[in-house]
Amino acid sequence: MRLSYYKIGCREKETEVYIRMDQSQSLSAYEKSVYLTSMKPALNKRALFSDLSEDYVIPLEPNAYGLVKIRFRTGKNNVDQVYFICKKERVFMNKILTKQNFDYYECEYQLDDEPIYYCFEVVAGKHSSYYDLQGSSKEKNEKYFFRIIPGFKTPDWAKSAVMYQIFVDRFYNGDPTNDVETNEYYYINGKSIQVTDWNKYPEANGIREFYGGDLQGVIDKLDYLSDLGIDAIYFNPLFVSPSNHKYDIQDYDYIDPHFGKIVDDRGDLLADDQRENRYATRYIDRVTNKKNLEASNELFIQLVEEAHKRGIKIILDGVFNHCGSFNKWMDRECIYENEEGYEKGAYISEDSPYRSFFDFREMRWPYNPAYDGWWGHDTLPKLNYENSYKLKQYILDIARKWVSPPYNVDGWRLDVAADLGHSPEYNHQFWKDFRRAVKESNPNAIIIAEHYGRPLEWLKGDEWDTIMNYDAFMEPVTWFLTGMQKHSDDYRADLLGNAQAFWSMMKQHYAEFSAPSMQVTMNELSNHDHSRFLTRTNHVVGRSNNLGPEAANHGISKAVFREAVLFQFTWAGAPTIYYGDEAGLCGFTDPDNRRTYPWGHEDHELINYHKDLIRIRKANRELGCGSMKPLLEEHNLIAYGRFNTETQSVIIINNDVNEREFEIKLWDIGVERECMLATIIMTTQEGYQLGGRQYEVTGGKLYIKIGGYTGMLLKPELQTEVKKNTCKYNEKSI
Repeated sequence: MRLSYYKIGCREKETEVYIRMDQSQSLSAYEKSVYLTSMKPALNKRALFSDLSEDYVIPLEPNAYGLVKIRFRTGKNNVDQVYFICKKERVFMNKILTKQNFDYYECEYQLDDEPIYYCFEVVAGKHSSYYDLQGSSKEKNEKYFFRIIPGFKTPDWAKSAVMYQIFVDRFYNGDPTNDVETNEYYYINGKSIQVTDWNKYPEANGIREFYGGDLQGVIDKLDYLSDLGIDAIYFNPLFVSPSNHKYDIQDYDYIDPHFGKIVDDRGDLLADDQRENRYATRYIDRVTNKKNLEASNELFIQLVEEAHKRGIKIILDGVFNHCGSFNKWMDRECIYENEEGYEKGAYISEDSPYRSFFDFREMRWPYNPAYDGWWGHDTLPKLNYENSYKLKQYILDIARKWVSPPYNVDGWRLDVAADLGHSPEYNHQFWKDFRRAVKESNPNAIIIAEHYGRPLEWLKGDEWDTIMNYDAFMEPVTWFLTGMQKHSDDYRADLLGNAQAFWSMMKQHYAEFSAPSMQVTMNELSNHDHSRFLTRTNHVVGRSNNLGPEAANHGISKAVFREAVLFQFTWAGAPTIYYGDEAGLCGFTDPDNRRTYPWGHEDHELINYHKDLIRIRKANRELGCGSMKPLLEEHNLIAYGRFNTETQSVIIINNDVNEREFEIKLWDIGVERECMLATIIMTTQEGYQLGGRQYEVTGGKLYIKIGGYTGMLLKPELQTEVKKNTCKYNEKSI
């Protein structure tokens, strides 16, 4: 008997029904009815699901040479077989559980010490489909295979942690006695300036302007930060440096006394006609006197202890690609030349023990200016690791020092990490050695790299833990909600509200992450290198040097900003607040984005909004550690689900000025087909509110109408009280 499969349309567009029959037969109307009611759908693609979350990879961070359980979800009684496809293996998966409308399949896989890349094959009748990071497809695409790296683990405390970035000089002045003084020293075409008006806008070239923020100020505001709900502070550089941003390190061994403590204050300011820093004796005493340096390190120890008492971790900024021309190893400013206890700098003497730390192009000693500077900047000498084993060991010792007692820092953020060294091969080897040094000293320390472009080569478990997430968070969210480039240097009307482009960018760039990296990636809306997100909402292209700083404040939309914050606190990764964003701070790109925190002028509604979203995130585990699935993409309209096998959250963003009415299918994230959804939080053009109306789900679908510039988070009514989200993996059954 010859058998054939005949396809018959089904109600759901994702579903096709196949019936098998003898070709010599024909179907009566009654027989067709019997087949339609008794035969299962061949493949309901919308029900297919797996990802790298704790429900589908057990354990989430498997050991090398260990066993890992891989799970896959299908529609109930919907498929014939599911296979795990890895390397050249095609492993049959067993059905282990049926729950609600889904069947769950599982297989065990024996790991070695090499990464595995895999997808799934789903068979229903004669139809088969593959499933990877992009979802269901007819063909395998190795670019989007799931990836597990045996032995790669990131700190549990950092998974879904709420971080807070502080640019110290602009946060809070807790100790006026350590303030940089006007004419204290000379740097880049001008002398240092002490700003006495806290509310003054930064000058366009104001790297020598100091407002007085310091570590005592951070200590004074720790209760504010704790009340906000943060889990970690990421500090811009704190080490001795001449600029306010401190990415030009002068001494890696000590906290800058202008941020720390000045207990012995001697010497003179520069006279009006003086530019040589050899005469800046007050500055020299402040930053070379071991009494000041040790007192500053002691204050930092106190800060870390006080933060840890409140459950707040500390992350330092490591600038290891280059240092500053003031650095004691170079000493271009002759600051250390005659100071007791310091060797001659490489600029000063050919016989300096630090000569090999730099690449000198000409033999012009003494006082040799012919050295390699990062991007040609002579104020930023590039460190020459390939020529100096001593330099490498010194920096690795610095990496160990600050994450070890008595400092006990909880991690490093690495500045321009991909630029270090003179070749990709050396760069990767250095970061492998750096990781070993840090993790051996403090296994719970995190390593976060600043990186633009594809990070995959550094995220293989033996170099960085993760990155600052520009490509898979800051940029897609900014383009969709504002149409602006993250520096406010361009406006793209074609990307404003473009939901398809948003999801395309997200899927493409998240494919670079394995689970350990993805769960700790730093999701920022703003930072010290880019315009403030609130300013991007005004669609003004430009910078403060050509538009003036006031232009950054005009035409902004707090409603759009609140939508962005809703994205931030319901997205996978570690949401990171740039100081002052929560208080309504504006600003074009640097230095205007480094305005002072507006103490006394805060937007308290925005602060409360952040507090509430942080509380909601921590109370709902799926928002930090759960799966994510797009639910809707229309122009100016996005919806997605965050879910696990126990609970679900639905997030809707309407970035249209107009009210929108639409339908969302929710059954495929586990929402019951007939239930009520409760509003947990909603932001509108007028403000925000907790709670609100309920919405009925019928047949697995939500029919809803929401106003313009509105974002909301909904949950099934019986799930509004859930366990605290710690995002620490515990092996469990579904």
